[in-house]
Amino acid sequence: MILDPVKNAFKIPDLRKKILYTLFIILIFEIGSVITVPFMNAETLKSMFSLTSEETLANSMFGYLNLLSGGGMQRASLFAMSVSPYINASIIIQLLTYAIPALERLQKEGEEGRKKISMITRCVSIVLGIVEAIGYFFILDNYGALETGDYNKFFVAVVIVASFTAGSAMVMWLGERINQKGIGNGISIILFVSIATQFPTFVVQIFRAAQTKLAWGVIILLIFAVMIVLIVAMNDGERRIPVQYAKKVVGRKMYGGQSTFLPLKVTMSGVLPIIFASAFVSMPSLIASFFPNSEFANGVNTYFGHASWAYAVVYFILIIAFNFFYVSVQYNPVEMANNIQKNGGFVFGLRPGAPTADYIKRVLNKITIVGAACLAFIAIVPIFYQMGTQIQVALGGTSIIIVVGVILETLKQLESQMLMRHYKGFLE
Repeated sequence: MILDPVKNAFKIPDLRKKILYTLFIILIFEIGSVITVPFMNAETLKSMFSLTSEETLANSMFGYLNLLSGGGMQRASLFAMSVSPYINASIIIQLLTYAIPALERLQKEGEEGRKKISMITRCVSIVLGIVEAIGYFFILDNYGALETGDYNKFFVAVVIVASFTAGSAMVMWLGERINQKGIGNGISIILFVSIATQFPTFVVQIFRAAQTKLAWGVIILLIFAVMIVLIVAMNDGERRIPVQYAKKVVGRKMYGGQSTFLPLKVTMSGVLPIIFASAFVSMPSLIASFFPNSEFANGVNTYFGHASWAYAVVYFILIIAFNFFYVSVQYNPVEMANNIQKNGGFVFGLRPGAPTADYIKRVLNKITIVGAACLAFIAIVPIFYQMGTQIQVALGGTSIIIVVGVILETLKQLESQMLMRHYKGFLE
């Protein structure tokens, strides 16, 4: 059973404390997600994110951020920004480590270097949180969602922006607390909870589809079941390159001589290409949201809305492009071949050095194509379903990838910690 590791973990006092601590942090996040910041009109906010209207923020980048915040942006809550500033900052700093020599040196300095990079990431995430909060404030102002009363508008802006920024900083802190004292990756757990809280909305949509036509509700369930199976298969899939290490004699002992393999996962980039692609493809809708009820906004929603062919095609292409970009940045075939050679190893049937590097590069390109195509397919299936049925789906392909990935990652971490404690009940 998939929940057996959780059940067995509760029998170990140390792990039970970690699980309960994680649940406590999740409770704090849920409370913060329903506390609305001052000077807000609840009815206007509800209409802005209404899933029944095709010309709303639900089709823009803010609709995507609303999903990642567990509906917090729809309520303009304290945690409306959620983990998006931290995720964007992490991606930016990760990419800059390959472009800025100083950051690359920090990354290679071990634990102290990683602590400095973490501090830089926190600072960048706060800056991005301020930028996002300012942008969201102008959106709210344009849609008439503010109730300033007798207060000065500048004062209202400062209070709202400061509240959103403080909330995003606190979410980042909550994620770090889970990393230190809880189970799983903190930011991933918060992302999982944010998306999982939208599941009731998804269930309501299925029932509505079933009332209209039973077949559509069944089709939705089948589509998501197939997507989950595909995601699990992708998550576990890897290409193993066999590597043989030469024997060497040191004194009277012989070392090496074993056969092993170089594992290359099919989804090496995870959901990062989808996050990048979502940000880019939603940019026109984000810009249009600054000009509500204008010809430009109406044109973008009509021809480049979330349920349009142009959106789906561009989205598909960008996911594949960003997948190749991320793999090329993260994995260097020449460096991998050199590391194998330095350790006295070689790939069967290939000479060390350039031939090995070329072979690894060809394998990387092949599995990257497969992984990118699968990611892109999962991401656009709900879009085509919405285009064909005119039924909007709260949970998209990105959300399912994140949810399934976090569940598998957390269960594996539980299993590894139980194995470290030699828990016999798990092995039986």
